[in-house]
Amino acid sequence: MSSAAATRADWTDRILELEVGPVAHGGHCVARSEGRVVFVRHALPGERVLAVVNKDGGGSFCRADAVEVLEPSPWRVPAPCSWARAGGCGGCDFQHADPAAQRSLKSDVLAEQLRRLAGIERRVPVEELPGGALGWRHRVRLAVDDEGRAGLRAHRSHDVLPIADCPLTPPGTLPPVLEHGFDPDTEVEVAVDAHGRVHVGDDGPVVQRAAGREWLLSPGVFWQVHPALPDTLAAVVGEWADAPQGGTAWDLYGGVGLFAAVLAGQVGPDGAVTVVESSRQAVADGRAALADLPQVGWRVGRVERVLGGLGARPDVVVADPPRRGLGRELVDALCGHAPDRVVHVACDPAALARDVALFAERRYRLAELRAFDAFPMTHHFECVALLVRA
Repeated sequence: MSSAAATRADWTDRILELEVGPVAHGGHCVARSEGRVVFVRHALPGERVLAVVNKDGGGSFCRADAVEVLEPSPWRVPAPCSWARAGGCGGCDFQHADPAAQRSLKSDVLAEQLRRLAGIERRVPVEELPGGALGWRHRVRLAVDDEGRAGLRAHRSHDVLPIADCPLTPPGTLPPVLEHGFDPDTEVEVAVDAHGRVHVGDDGPVVQRAAGREWLLSPGVFWQVHPALPDTLAAVVGEWADAPQGGTAWDLYGGVGLFAAVLAGQVGPDGAVTVVESSRQAVADGRAALADLPQVGWRVGRVERVLGGLGARPDVVVADPPRRGLGRELVDALCGHAPDRVVHVACDPAALARDVALFAERRYRLAELRAFDAFPMTHHFECVALLVRA
């Protein structure tokens, strides 16, 4: 079959024998068949598998799930959850890989994104966080089906799976919650606080601790899902921000002020830290938590709308944008304020690489980069980058 014919054919439900190639961003590996690219999940580089095509848009690529491993990778291990399989839960991508191998795969992804999108040859290890690969997820959003039963969604689907538990959450967290009924076709958040108490839905406030402080969080207000990540990020951000005594710092997408608390200690009572955050409830919770730090000011609104009115040139900017990253408009605006340093916190390596390339156009070089496996068993990880003005 020619490449053109293969492109036109609908391969949905077709079973392919594939030699699996490198990992790609998004929780799958790359294979090829009859001139087409196949993004295959539940496989590992170097394996030979049988895979069933589950999505084919008729273009140059399709998506498939490995359903039988003919030649396994030495990295392959038994998945700890029965739902981590073809047609199963969409939450986990790499339960079939040894945790050290997962981190190596994520490091490969980061290096590839930096090379392709930013023109930077750099390999950074993805560092393990305390606690292991299971039981780390202290916040999870459950979907509720049309009969009021809570569960997790299937991969790339709105279907709700009738799970009995999830090994990524602390043992004993979910089974009591899953026994209850909820309003049909809704979602419910389950959070474990710093005391180990389980909060369901609007059962708050949720007590969290990091950077030597305590926050009382209203239901739904953002906090990292891995309990070790807030302190880890706060330490790295503090080291690289290095805001001067009496200086000016901006904390963009600042949430409840985790990084602002660190920056406030650096600039001292004669300095100024401005937090910009669009969630009014997060700002209210942050104001309460940092009430003893008068050098911290708060602006409620979208960063792109507020940035122009922040006033004096900052010595340092910390930015923790959503998954899509900053983008050209915001990078240009930030560089126009000429901070000496920008500390960029990112949960998507492709968005980070695009932003790094945009900063380079404005003569900000990538000085430091670290990555953390804050989401074991999934393809996600967290990065912190330091960009320095040339």
